[in-house]
Amino acid sequence: MTRERVFLYDTTLRDGQQAAGVQFSKADKIEIASALDEIGIDYIEGGWPGANPTDSEFFNSAPKLEKSRLAAFGMTKQTGKSAENDGTLAAVVNSGADTVCLVGKSHDFHVTSVLNISLEDNLDNIAKSIKFLADKGREAIFDAEHFFDGYKDNREYAVKCIEAALIAGARWIVLCDTNGGTLPEDVRRITSEVARSVVPPGKLGIHTHNDSAMAVAASLAAVDAGARQIQGTINGIGERCGNANLISIIPALMLKEPYRSKFETSITGKGLKSLTRLSRQFDEILNRVPNKSAPYVGASAFTHKAGLHASGVIKDPSSYEHIVPGAVGNHRTIPMSNQAGRSNLRKRLAEAGIEIDDHDARLSIILDEVKTREVGGYSYDSADASFEILARRKLGILPEFFKVNRYRVMVEHRRNKHGETISVSEAVVVLSLGGERKLSVSEGLEESGRDSGPVHALYKAIAKDLGPYQKCIDDMRLIDFKVRITSGGTEAVTRVIIDCEDKSGTRWATVGASANIINASFEALQDAIIWKLLRDRQPSV
Repeated sequence: MTRERVFLYDTTLRDGQQAAGVQFSKADKIEIASALDEIGIDYIEGGWPGANPTDSEFFNSAPKLEKSRLAAFGMTKQTGKSAENDGTLAAVVNSGADTVCLVGKSHDFHVTSVLNISLEDNLDNIAKSIKFLADKGREAIFDAEHFFDGYKDNREYAVKCIEAALIAGARWIVLCDTNGGTLPEDVRRITSEVARSVVPPGKLGIHTHNDSAMAVAASLAAVDAGARQIQGTINGIGERCGNANLISIIPALMLKEPYRSKFETSITGKGLKSLTRLSRQFDEILNRVPNKSAPYVGASAFTHKAGLHASGVIKDPSSYEHIVPGAVGNHRTIPMSNQAGRSNLRKRLAEAGIEIDDHDARLSIILDEVKTREVGGYSYDSADASFEILARRKLGILPEFFKVNRYRVMVEHRRNKHGETISVSEAVVVLSLGGERKLSVSEGLEESGRDSGPVHALYKAIAKDLGPYQKCIDDMRLIDFKVRITSGGTEAVTRVIIDCEDKSGTRWATVGASANIINASFEALQDAIIWKLLRDRQPSV
């Protein structure tokens, strides 16, 4: 059976930038566009040329795309101006993009109450704007804003808007659920009616927002009903609650029935396996901690904590996994926790390269230790690196790379030359390395308007000079630091979880717990360094 093509249109660089707290630099936009091109997205919307300097600069120095088509975004012309004299249309044409997406109103309420123009003027603006682009030889896309709301309120007028764009030469008509409130069944019904009687096959698209947590479901419903272009963003980023998440939509189309059998996309198997890396790379650009619970690509997406689940997935992964994790570049994790069983433990040890017999009495010792420590504030379900170190210590196979004899951390408040109060953190660490005693001091001053705090100073002191191991940890960096009080009162226990990453993209998490937050941080930091040395198979001193 011949499969139909579904085209993927990424609007991260424009619609995604409307998310609160997000502002891409030109370098960010180039990096994101290149990453999208690498996996094979059909269309990359680079932004709105002329709307702001960054978008204009991006189009002036846009990267050469090998697989994707660069699109510029704009809006239909203003009433009272000709298309030839409209500044917005001039900017998108002058951007050099071969594809241009114009947004226009299709809800009569917005035309008369927001734009304050007549319904006929709006139709004229749509038609003349699209014709202007088509006459210039550009691939014209019309985003029918608020289409689903408009269709419900005034079906005849909403249809007239998309017909005006079609007649004028639009290649794609994209139905937009701009407010994100339309449920999938309504999206399916309305899209089906439009596909049957208005828009020819292969010209209909869908653009949904996630205000009802339905953007992915609504996009797939539109595909069921005849849409053949899906607009969305990386990780679902976007204004308010975000846009349709292409990171979820792509594997749904490629791995799930009936989509896998009925449709094809531009994404290859290699591109599919790059989704986890792309998702995390994007979070890194935004300086955000990745959502561990994100479908398909999250660190916890294939994590099996309960003993029953772990036992089942070891026997047959399909018992608790809807896809093979590696298909999207992710992997399975069997964490340790107070709910763990022997199956979890043996699987986790095997992943660390430790083979142990099912009847070995030390399994019970490790399980009891994990459960006892979790009562005391530790949590190993999200700190696998610390669990491995704990297990190796109990099994007597943990090398002693170095030994910290003592450490001290001080925080001092002082005034700078401007009379501003700043914090200065100083850490002193004394350790033994290969029979040699080393003293390391690190001072963290205010940097770029932010204090370099005591935990960072402590890390720098520990990792400042580890002799033969220094090269191994030079590319290691801390990317997240989480603190939680696990019990109340004056004797509260503080849990610290630290996430680290190296240049290979490997991430690992460690945990520490103590009534003293510095002690808890030190324990997690030391585990993080030791795990890195274990992973890189450095010899013990």
